[in-house]
Amino acid sequence: MRAAEALRLAVPRLAAAGIEDAARDGRVLLAHALGIAPDRLTLHLPDEMSEPQAKAYEAALDARAARQPVAQITGRRLFWGQWFKVTRDTLDPRPETEVLVAEALREPFLKVLDLGTGTGCILLSCLKGMPTARGVGVDISEAALDVAGGNSRDLGLGQRARFQRSDWLRDVSGAFDLIVSNPPYIAADEMPGLAPEVRDWEPHLALTPGGDGLAAYRVIAKGVGARLMPGGRLLVEIGPAQGAAVAGLFADAGLAEIRVLPDLDGRDRVVAAVKPGATDSCGCA
Repeated sequence: MRAAEALRLAVPRLAAAGIEDAARDGRVLLAHALGIAPDRLTLHLPDEMSEPQAKAYEAALDARAARQPVAQITGRRLFWGQWFKVTRDTLDPRPETEVLVAEALREPFLKVLDLGTGTGCILLSCLKGMPTARGVGVDISEAALDVAGGNSRDLGLGQRARFQRSDWLRDVSGAFDLIVSNPPYIAADEMPGLAPEVRDWEPHLALTPGGDGLAAYRVIAKGVGARLMPGGRLLVEIGPAQGAAVAGLFADAGLAEIRVLPDLDGRDRVVAAVKPGATDSCGCA
């Protein structure tokens, strides 16, 4: 079978399974099965598929019809211009999170801490954009830390990024001029309404802390002052209805210059804060 015919048959099959953009996903998965970059697919549509390629495409379509995310099937996701390995042990990096990276890179930093690092996409993207900086990524999941470590080596950042197991700040030492985090923030009663790709395939530990979804922010607010240098910045991703609540937690913790930043769709996405004090060490302590 030619690749074009395989794609023609795949699209209605994915659409019938409830896939919103069946044509896009069909093309991405076909390129994956053929072992080529997605932007090269058009050139190869007239090609006859080998038996291994046809079997690989069939398996990928079965997985996607079961609502497994594309990034888990292909094993990678493009984020901030770099490819990151993705597994079922990590969140799938999302475009909205790039708002946090962009804000982090607005000012210089030398020492960055990423809480709940997952794939390492936030930490490693920040380090790519700040060549003089070093960073630490922590996560409670050893499997996620393995993925993040692999991504750091693949991106040539193994000498500047270090990963360790920690329950948020509990086992972290030292001081940082930038702390970032995309913690679990989905409330317990919101979980049933999530898309199957998220609810059934991504790690619940990275999606929800239970309750009102704010537990991680309470922990971060309580402990971050001991790890931020004076003048250091804190940036966290939030759910679109959590801006005021998280800003209030940070204000109660004594942080200043608190701002709620929108994503490209205009929804609240990041809360930024600063630890009061003179900024004279720029991460050198």
